[in-house]
Amino acid sequence: MAAYQAPLRDMAFVIHELLAAGEHLRRMPAFEEIEADLLDSALSSAARFAEDVLAPLNAGGDAIGCQLEDGAVRTPPGFADAYRQFVDAGWPTLSCAPEHGGQGFPSLAHSTIVELLNGANQSWTMTPILSHGVYRIVSEHASPALQARWLPAIVDGRVTTTMLLTEAHAGSDLGLLRSTALPDPAHDLPDTPAYRLRGSKIFISGADHDWTESIVHMVLARLPDAPPGVRGISLFLVPKRLEDGSRNRLEVTHVEHKMGLRGSPTCSVTLDDARGWLVGRPHQGLAAMFILMNEARLNVGVQAVAVAQGAYDAALAYARERLQMRASGGARHPELPADPIIHHPDVRRMLLTQKARIEGGRMLSYWMALCSDLEAHHPDPAERADAGDLLALLTPVTKAFLSDNAFDDANLALQVLGGHGYLRDHGIEQRVRDVRIAQIYEGTNGVQARDLVGRKILGDGGARLTRLLARMRGFLGDPAQPSELALLFAPVQRLADAFEAGVGQLAEAQQRDRDAADAAAYDLLQALGHLCFGYLFARAAVLALPKADAADPFHAAKLETARFYIHQLLPRAFAHLESARSAADGGLSTLDQQRLFG
Repeated sequence: MAAYQAPLRDMAFVIHELLAAGEHLRRMPAFEEIEADLLDSALSSAARFAEDVLAPLNAGGDAIGCQLEDGAVRTPPGFADAYRQFVDAGWPTLSCAPEHGGQGFPSLAHSTIVELLNGANQSWTMTPILSHGVYRIVSEHASPALQARWLPAIVDGRVTTTMLLTEAHAGSDLGLLRSTALPDPAHDLPDTPAYRLRGSKIFISGADHDWTESIVHMVLARLPDAPPGVRGISLFLVPKRLEDGSRNRLEVTHVEHKMGLRGSPTCSVTLDDARGWLVGRPHQGLAAMFILMNEARLNVGVQAVAVAQGAYDAALAYARERLQMRASGGARHPELPADPIIHHPDVRRMLLTQKARIEGGRMLSYWMALCSDLEAHHPDPAERADAGDLLALLTPVTKAFLSDNAFDDANLALQVLGGHGYLRDHGIEQRVRDVRIAQIYEGTNGVQARDLVGRKILGDGGARLTRLLARMRGFLGDPAQPSELALLFAPVQRLADAFEAGVGQLAEAQQRDRDAADAAAYDLLQALGHLCFGYLFARAAVLALPKADAADPFHAAKLETARFYIHQLLPRAFAHLESARSAADGGLSTLDQQRLFG
């Protein structure tokens, strides 16, 4: 099995060259002391922890899994000790505000750490990954009494956190939630009403473990006077242990037996008069929870890139060593009995496809992390609004496009190894199983596509999209861009025009058929994902071109990867636009469904 190696060189390229993060951070008072070398130092330290501590636990965690014993979950050997090292090194505090005991690093730094941890051990990372989002909910929406009690423990990692959303009958439709909360005035805190919660939740990552004494659960439930649907959902903080150390009435009833992520304690949970406190205002819990849900969706995109990177690295190492047949153009290594399979064009196609999509995913996900920082901290309100609009538009793309790519990339890595990839020895089959969930949780990719097209594009009359396309066209059409890249820019420009035209056609179709937008949504999301990658690779090519002849081959490889993506993968977007047009014109109408499915 190939050892995990953090992709620090490409991470640094995206942060410092493509995004010029240092320039942006210096304009924000919250980050003016975060210099480039400080970011690099944090990355290097996290890489060592990922490579030396987490990666060696990955295969064992998958083989052993989690066990439920006497109502408590025991995680695989080494997982709890790794978390203690994680806390002792101060990683939970990284992107929390200094006034709460944090180190004050930007969300961009948090995203890079999320990638490194997931690349080394996705199962382990599932438990601490939500804490930053819960920190934001508590710091922005909880009462001072709840903040005083729980913020310090969340920030320094003495507790981990969860979100209790999903119920067996509801899935992604949170409006169908049945969990209830009844007043418990005997335990009210100052300006913080207490409740007794009842209900059952499933698919709860990190619901119980042997890492910390307590866990903070963020629970969605309904008050007695709640209106139906999502407008009747409230949010509650429910700890595993109460102030006196006693166990709250929240029980783990089952550890899920999953296809992958077997080292992650994903559980079913029953609340039987569990004590909790209201976070925010009654019936407005979903708005607060969206802070966590949207951050989790961005984390899924980063996670997908990380897992695909690990699979690609293993496939690349194998392709360089595996001898099989002669290259079609003649022997490349006549001194050997056969050529390494990396010399076969189809193997190179698979490797380059993985490499390009991983690097494109890293550029997109880090860009969104920087937008999160800009939205929250830029001193110019117009800059904040622009970053927020871009983040809202592309969050579903980041989650869905990157996770779709990652599953395909992990399968391509397995294909490079052939029958050996199907065995456990090289670890790729675990990557395939682990990353598959990324297309499902935090809102399935179909839900993300519906959100993108219905709410983020058509919902505002295309205003956000128009600004994004203007940004792209402004860069691609700049006469100062190198003339050598004209052939590289042209397909991206054509796709921008075709996408805009396709959205216009969809808006007209939606007037005739209310199902049109949903029918076309998947293909439009895929096309927009390709467009974003094309734009980002065009920007990367401009940066790489002047340095392509340097002794360091990195920039020459970046330029070739950009060419491969734009000329060989980007054309798939035009097929998606044609599929979207067909679907919107009635290819997925109700009448057809009746004929096809009865």
